[in-house]
Amino acid sequence: MKARRIAASLAGMAAAVTTFIAVPGVAFAQSYPNRPVRVIVPFAPGGSTDIIARLVGERMGKELGQPFVIENRGGGGGSIGATEAARAAPDGYTLSIATVSTMAINPACNAKLGYDPLKDFQPVTNFAHTANVLAVNPKVPANDFKSFLELAKKEPGKFSFATSGTCSINHFLGELFQLGTGAKIVHIPYRGSGPAIADVVGGQVQMLFDNLPSSMPNIQAGRLRALAVAWKERVDGLPDVPTFKELGLPLMNDPAWYGLLAPAGTPKEIVDKLRAAAVKVLADPQVKDTLAKQGAAPVGNTPEEFRAEIEKELNKAREVVKKQNIRLE
Repeated sequence: MKARRIAASLAGMAAAVTTFIAVPGVAFAQSYPNRPVRVIVPFAPGGSTDIIARLVGERMGKELGQPFVIENRGGGGGSIGATEAARAAPDGYTLSIATVSTMAINPACNAKLGYDPLKDFQPVTNFAHTANVLAVNPKVPANDFKSFLELAKKEPGKFSFATSGTCSINHFLGELFQLGTGAKIVHIPYRGSGPAIADVVGGQVQMLFDNLPSSMPNIQAGRLRALAVAWKERVDGLPDVPTFKELGLPLMNDPAWYGLLAPAGTPKEIVDKLRAAAVKVLADPQVKDTLAKQGAAPVGNTPEEFRAEIEKELNKAREVVKKQNIRLE
């Protein structure tokens, strides 16, 4: 009997300790967020990552009752901002935006990164898929992809392409373009799509590979000429522009994506709360319409589905880098 009483007493103490530990965690999640949330965008202002982060983040802040403050940390094809985000405290108050560049292309071509895309982050949800685009300055004497390719092949090295940075998805597209067509073009890396676009519009660089949302306003205004898009079908806003798949370049035809990450170890309750807010925002007709006009489509998948998406893209990038012997350092 005495042994039973001791055992029961110990069990009660254990339950009390468990409750003591669990309840503060639940209470913490229930009160989250009680101060502004920092969201690291690993590229300069003005690019697609920045545009989508601000579009969704602003509304998520309203949904959760605290502002989502966007901080741009460009450089290194997104690796500088991603490294900072990976080292943040897992309390839900420092989040970051995942891109194909930071979670797949950069890790595939750079063994010296300061983060592991699968181990150092907790996926929350993928905000959106977006089309990629090849565009040129209007002064380039080519009205379509075929005529531009003839020019590029005729004068190897004459044309330069601007991107959001070395080891970014846009750099990768430029390398795939050269491998797929045999044309030789020169890479000019920037700290984000914003400054890259500015120099192509200004004529300092002749062409760029970019995510469509950041280039679309300049395409619509006639400051850039779109020659091809990476999307499952032709983009509604650019019905005369063919896909890379139509042009015989299927490896270039996959979309970009932008999702929300928390540092590894962030409590599940906080992750679920963030994901629920994002899904609600992405279902808003106004947000969907804004994304569609930019050549993007909302996703809002689960953390598990987003992790699988990241892993699939990472494995694909590694295969392409190895198979094509691409060196982006």
